[in-house]
Amino acid sequence: MRIDILTLFPEMCEAVLGGSIIGRAVKSGIVEVHCHNIRDYTDSRHRRVDDYPYGGGPGMLMSAEPIAAAFEAVCGEAGERPLFIYMSPQGEVFSQEKAVSLSKEQNICLLCGHYEGVDERVIEEMVDMEISCGDYVLTGGELPALIVTDAVCRMIPGVLSAADCYEQESHMSGLLEYPQYTRPAVWRGRAVPDVLLSGHEANILRWRRERSLEKTLSRRSDMLFCAKLTKNDRNFLVTKGWEKDTSE
Repeated sequence: MRIDILTLFPEMCEAVLGGSIIGRAVKSGIVEVHCHNIRDYTDSRHRRVDDYPYGGGPGMLMSAEPIAAAFEAVCGEAGERPLFIYMSPQGEVFSQEKAVSLSKEQNICLLCGHYEGVDERVIEEMVDMEISCGDYVLTGGELPALIVTDAVCRMIPGVLSAADCYEQESHMSGLLEYPQYTRPAVWRGRAVPDVLLSGHEANILRWRRERSLEKTLSRRSDMLFCAKLTKNDRNFLVTKGWEKDTSE
């Protein structure tokens, strides 16, 4: 898979993506990540990429042409048109489901906005979708683009050591992940639950499922109405005070 990031701060993105698991995946050739400086595609001798918005208003707006030229250059390098995504607080909120979906694409290109955003004509003419990383506003799209890149890359086979590394994580099953422990068995008077030391696989799996259900009920009960729950799951949740949807 190839991911291109259009940004005013490529060094910021490269510094983050060059380390840890994603950095190793890039070095091994499992994924490609390319960061492009939008300023390289402006005709301005001062490398200017913004201008005042028509109609007035605070701040500056990123101009259309440098962004368009940068994206067209990426299309040429990639040999195909990537899925073009604008990181925007007005977009669809990013989710694990979306990360899995994007990981199946051959090539995506992420546009990082700045200032007051970008010329609307770029969005209308070129952008395929807008993605938000939450209901808040940041100074630029770099951090959201890095979040999307990390979440998508780790879904690609070979990036993590095994599928088990992500299949049981929070949000993958529609539930929050169960508590986990490591050595020592007793730390500052707090012991690891006995069931995890028992070696009884069925009991461990049941304990983990129930703790996952409990944690989701306590912290994100809204997720339960979309999660794939068994009859046993539902009965267990009811004993913990969950009021299941009576319309089902």
